[in-house]
Amino acid sequence: MTEPRKEIMEFPCRFPLKIMGERHEAFVTTVIEVVRVHAPDLSEDDVVERASSTGRYQSVTITVTAISREQLDRIYLALTSHELVKVVL
Repeated sequence: MTEPRKEIMEFPCRFPLKIMGERHEAFVTTVIEVVRVHAPDLSEDDVVERASSTGRYQSVTITVTAISREQLDRIYLALTSHELVKVVL
């Protein structure tokens, strides 16, 4: 019999997600909308934008209040499958 997987993290917890993509006028709004589907309590204070030094890329750090590993998995899947998103850390 296998033992249940032990979680490294305790939930709920604050969890930062760094999302990167090429500069696009709808990037930040789109990323926020994708995350908000899975974390509806997300506020504008949880979002920090940054452009690359060349201006070709941009990143958004969104800190969510994660309630489960499954929720984080759904957020990662939704972000990584979006065409505007290049990397999620």
